[in-house]
Amino acid sequence: MDKEKIKKEIEELRRKIEYHNYRYYVLADPVISDEEYDKLMKRLTELEKKYPEFMSPNSPTQKVGGGLISGFRTLPHSIPMLSLDNTYNEEEIKEFDRRVKKLLNVPEVEYVCELKIDGVSVAIRYEEGKFALALSRGNGIEGDDISENVKKIKSIPLRLFKPLTIEVRGEIFMPVDEFKRYNIQREEEGLQPFANPRNATAGTLRQLDSSIVAKRKLDSFIYYIVEPEKYGLKTQWEALKFLKELGLKVNPLSKLCNNIECVIEYWKEMIQQRTKLGYWADGVVVKVNNFDYYKVLGETAKAPRWAIAFKFPAIKAKTKLLNVEFNVGRTGTITPVAILEPVTLEGTIVKRASLHNFDYIKEKDIKIGDFVYIEKAGGIIPQVISVIKELRTGNEKEVQPPKKCPVCGGPVGKLSEMEVALRCLNPHCPQKLKRHLEIFVSRSAFDISGIGEKLVDKFVDAKIINDIADIFYLTPFDLAQISGVGQKTIANILKQIEKAKKTPLHKVIVGLGIPMVGEKTAKILTEHFKNIDDLANATYEKLTSIDGIGPEVAKSIIDYFQNEKTKEIIKKLKKAGINLESKVVKKGNKLKNLTFVITGTLKKYTREEAKELIEQLGGKVTNSVTSKTDYLIVGEKPGSKLDKARQLGIKILNEEEFEKLINS
Repeated sequence: MDKEKIKKEIEELRRKIEYHNYRYYVLADPVISDEEYDKLMKRLTELEKKYPEFMSPNSPTQKVGGGLISGFRTLPHSIPMLSLDNTYNEEEIKEFDRRVKKLLNVPEVEYVCELKIDGVSVAIRYEEGKFALALSRGNGIEGDDISENVKKIKSIPLRLFKPLTIEVRGEIFMPVDEFKRYNIQREEEGLQPFANPRNATAGTLRQLDSSIVAKRKLDSFIYYIVEPEKYGLKTQWEALKFLKELGLKVNPLSKLCNNIECVIEYWKEMIQQRTKLGYWADGVVVKVNNFDYYKVLGETAKAPRWAIAFKFPAIKAKTKLLNVEFNVGRTGTITPVAILEPVTLEGTIVKRASLHNFDYIKEKDIKIGDFVYIEKAGGIIPQVISVIKELRTGNEKEVQPPKKCPVCGGPVGKLSEMEVALRCLNPHCPQKLKRHLEIFVSRSAFDISGIGEKLVDKFVDAKIINDIADIFYLTPFDLAQISGVGQKTIANILKQIEKAKKTPLHKVIVGLGIPMVGEKTAKILTEHFKNIDDLANATYEKLTSIDGIGPEVAKSIIDYFQNEKTKEIIKKLKKAGINLESKVVKKGNKLKNLTFVITGTLKKYTREEAKELIEQLGGKVTNSVTSKTDYLIVGEKPGSKLDKARQLGIKILNEEEFEKLINS
């Protein structure tokens, strides 16, 4: 087929898919069936695979799947992303209105009311209508480049309906149903559930693997245009309409109000509706509508004077604290849990609530027998927020931290004076082993599917597994002893265990469960140590010299590897044939602060090998060419990245020039 015809078909398919994405994800009004949509996507995917020269980083196919992002670079915002001042009642919002009218010297002011979404703020730049960059709020002055992750969010278009160069801002959030599903998944994987949707959203956007973001159904509302006067806009209400015309998702519940009484009425209405929205909103953002007034009103160093957050009152319930139980986590952390007189809160019966830690109990002066107020953090996790002290009878009892582990009876204490958590110090505590095994087999570590919480409990209770390394010594006979495990399941588990032996070292480190060492720290460690033995023998000075490893983390790593039980586990892992070598050890900083993109097929290296080599020399590799790219490495049959690099004046290297650069 003629290549020009192919190119036209690809462009037409992209336009159709982008239109249907807009209908489905923004308007929630699809006009074709899922089957028809899938056919369009399948055809586009096939053509892009067959003709990679027509691939575009802004193709709708790039919202599915994804690749690894080499950390996050920090970039300045075009103008600061300020926070908002808060107001909590009718009198305070009326005072805001009086202040605004006095400064403007007008009898009435029009306001735009927008729901304040409980998510993560983002700034998105489009160049000639094409997605170019997304920054997190950060400290308000500069933010992290989270472009690759934001591109995976279905409601954020990669191409606007108009070819404008524009910066917009909005909120990315996790809907209620997705938050519930995601937390259930985390619990099944032995991970701590997120306390609220904002944390879940932030954690998702910080993922280094953008394919994970694609699987979590984040959504967005866009509400702000930087320098709106460039587009002939005079009011916020006009700006919201304009954003919608560009194909961006705007909250349909926003309202234009002629006076503050209308604002208060809207606020009250939204309080009644907030549990039915499908996402979390914790208030109403009230903005002066007329942009001309913004210059007069100005802003403080922290917040604009032309907008304010009118917060919703918390939904809480009163109940009695009957008792306190103690849960033991995988690192031995002992968490107090409130046992409550059953009470209905936001449509569900609550019998248990979080007490966080013993310092929290002391700070709030919580006692057994108290009447307390509880609320749901992020609308999901019940927590005790305050005590009704005037209802005390004198019969209440102090909450005593346990003097021994509630599960194994072993000693308890803190790892350091700085630590808040009380821990079981018995290395053989079965509850610690159970929770540790749940992490060990989870996706963030060895990713052994088929072994969940129930199976882990049975393994430990039957003494088939006595430490984490025993997973790799399970036999068909061991598995057959567990009730409910059939031959098919046994075969699958053994297959997954064999596959897990090739797990990358940073995931092995996560699985080891070193206190204070999570996925991010584990990746840093594998950039500086070539294998587990090098890490185990690392000195305090060596560890603290690494950017991102502080004194407490360094001490925790050293203490962990000096433990005799740890040495035994490492020995067993080696004997089982587990990969304990790093493939990304840094060899220097020759390419520090340089960003690379690779296109086409290289002769001497696979793309992954070239990426690892760049990272070993301190550089970064990203998936798309932007104005911040330093070099484009070009192999055979390069894609559209080459054209974009030429347009932006990015330095282009062939494979020979790349080798000269790294060997110079």
